[in-house]
This record gives sequence, structure tokens and C-alpha cells, in this order.
Amino acid sequence: MTQQLPYVRGVLTARDIADTASSIVAMQEPSGAIPWTPGEHVDIWNHVEAAMALLVGGEVDAAERAYRWVPTMQRADGSWPMKIVRGEVDDPRGEVNMSAYLAVGLWHHWLVRHDIGFVTELWPSVRAGLDWVVSQQVPFGGIRWTPVDDFCLLTGNSSVYHSLRAGVALAELLGEAQPDWELAGGRLGHAVRAHRDLFEDKSTYSMDWYYPVLGGAVRGEAALELLAPRWDDFVVPGLGIRCVDTNPWVTGAETCELAMALDAVGDHRRARQLLADMQHLRGEGGAYWTGWVYQGQPGEPADVYWPVEHTTYTAAAVILAVDALGETYGHSSPGSGIMRGTSLGPHFAEIALECGCDSDRVGG
Repeated sequence: MTQQLPYVRGVLTARDIADTASSIVAMQEPSGAIPWTPGEHVDIWNHVEAAMALLVGGEVDAAERAYRWVPTMQRADGSWPMKIVRGEVDDPRGEVNMSAYLAVGLWHHWLVRHDIGFVTELWPSVRAGLDWVVSQQVPFGGIRWTPVDDFCLLTGNSSVYHSLRAGVALAELLGEAQPDWELAGGRLGHAVRAHRDLFEDKSTYSMDWYYPVLGGAVRGEAALELLAPRWDDFVVPGLGIRCVDTNPWVTGAETCELAMALDAVGDHRRARQLLADMQHLRGEGGAYWTGWVYQGQPGEPADVYWPVEHTTYTAAAVILAVDALGETYGHSSPGSGIMRGTSLGPHFAEIALECGCDSDRVGG
């Protein structure tokens, strides 16, 4: 199958995307695992995101090796360990966001390849993972981060909402209804829209700001209203966005994710500008530096890449952002709407429970 690669006119060409996909393959381990950077750990969420990018970038064999590695690390309860280093578990905690995200990757593979055999092969892992994730839901509708950490994270839960929608889409494709996932998704969507104060406070992080939009729980005018107040806290014109509002450090992955969130609500102009702004992080061979410190703290250097490493997750975010924006500014793949959720069908019916949601904080 001949695959035309995505591009955004005036920002990145199809050849640029091929080079960036190749940079991810160069860091892939023989097992198929994709670490953050060589010698670093693997987590399932970033690994799946990289596999999605490889597929979009034309590296089909590498992408499918990456996907087939994922079930080899799944545990009997359906969860995955938080950190894996060279095939060995480094942090055994099961994390809900990571354990849910294979659903998004597999649905994306279906959109791009329409390979029902591949979907059927990986479906048991998706099903077991999402069954475990929804078992961690707490009364206000959030889903606890891990079984041993008694709080819910807004960024992760926003992504889980996206994963549940992808899981239901896969279930419908295979004729295996999953009403428990739909119920959990309705409760979770309500929590993300109406009770963000009940999640653990991580408001200094840009991801907590834009992920309710990127994950799809908040869209339309409500999404624009959510993004507007903190725009100047995080966005650094010409460079990208801060990872943390207190630090003079812009990061490429977060910048591309915000671009995709803006694309999802129709703000294509600002999305394209952010994608263009972060290209100062592009390195040799199409790899990407993680971030850039643009203002020194006392005793620390300024105008430097930090960490001094190219990361697979940054490269993956660039490819997926180009694919999303390619629909407006160039060319895109059949999976370009994965973050917009345009292929996922209606959002879950909102379900608000009597759960003591006026309390200051709800844990597990």
C-alpha cells in the first residue's frame, strides 16, 4: 500500500515527516519497545503515541512491532506497569492513563490501515485494560491514578475519556457492546466538565490546562472559555508553551498537544502558529529536543536545550500535530482526526451522580 505522508505547507514537508519517523525507529529497541530516549524507560502511553506516529510516518513494520510488544507486558489484571527499562519492570504501579491508551492506538491503526485481523489480535488487551481502568473509578466520576495512590489526575483522566470513546468504537466495530465503559465514560465526562476542582491540584502544569479539551470532554465554546484565561501564563510567542507556569522552559510535546487541542475546536490559525514556533527544537536527522530554557535562573544557563536529549514522544507529537493540521494546511492521513474524535461517534451521555461533589477534595 502506497502511503502519502502528511505535511503542513510552510512548516514541515512530507520528507521532514519521514525523517522524524526514522528518528523514532532509530531509538526503538529490538523487542519493539520505544523508550523516551535510548537507555531511558518505556511507558505504555508514550510508547503507543510513538507507534501512532510511526504509522502516520510510513514506518508500518516498526509501528506494528511496537503494538505487538504491548501485550507482552500486560499483567493478569489488565494493567501495565508504570515504567519498563530494557524489558524489566522498574515501577510496578498500574497507571490508568497508560493502561487505557492502547484503545486509542488500535482505533487509529484501524482508521489508517483498515486491518480487521490486526484489530482482532490486539482487542483482548484493549478490553482487559479498559475493564481494569473503569474498576478504579471513584464516586465523583474521576478515576484514581493508581490503586495505591488515592487521588485522581485531571490530565490522565481527560486522556482516559478519549480512550474510553476509542474503546467503545472498537467494541462496536467487533460487535461486542461494552455498556460498562459507556457508563464510566458518562460519569467521567461529567467530572471533567463540572468538577475539575475535585482532581488533584496540578494547575501549574500546562497539561492540566489544555487536556480537558484535547481529550474531548470539553469542546465548543466551553473549550475556548477554558483556554482563554491562562493563555499568557503558558504560551511564549515564537517559542512554544511552558510545561510548568513557573519555569522559563518551553517543551515541544506540550506545544504540539496544545496545537491539536486548538485544531479540535477549529482554531487552526493559532494551532499552526504553535507548530511553527516550536520548530527551533528540530535537530539533526529530524529528531527533536525535549525543550528549551529561554531565561536563566540564578546560577543556571539560559538559551540551552534541556534535557540534552532527543525524545521519541516529542517527535511523535510533532508528527501527529502535522497530520491533524494537514487537513487544513496540506495533506493528512486517514487517522488525522484521532484527537478531534471525529471518527468516534457521539460523546457519552452525561451522568452526574449524588456523590458529595461539594466536598473540598475527593480521593479514592
